[in-house]
Amino acid sequence: MNLNQITLPVTDMQAAVDFYLQLGMTQIVDTPHYARFSCPQGDSTFSLALQAEPVQNQSVIYFESDDLDNQVATLQRRGIKFDQPPQDMRYLWREAILHDPAGNKIKLFHAGENRLNPPWRV
Repeated sequence: MNLNQITLPVTDMQAAVDFYLQLGMTQIVDTPHYARFSCPQGDSTFSLALQAEPVQNQSVIYFESDDLDNQVATLQRRGIKFDQPPQDMRYLWREAILHDPAGNKIKLFHAGENRLNPPWRV
């Protein structure tokens, strides 16, 4: 089985689309109520679905970058605000945290070999 995509709820489609384009994603579907993006590397996609009520999503979307610190610096120059700058985490990943305009939590991270093969892997 392969994960096809994740769909995030948003209340302002244009603000969300603009945000993910600023992150460097490529938009591949554009409708008033649904947008889909491909990531700059690999073949992963994710989508946005417009909803009328406020978003209360507790999920976290992760985007990996081999050059996390420079990626974050580039995004900050573009005006993207981060809640947490890149930090080394106890689980051996380096992470930065931000939120999209709908409040969806995003972690930009670098884990290298530890993503699939941490020392505690079963």
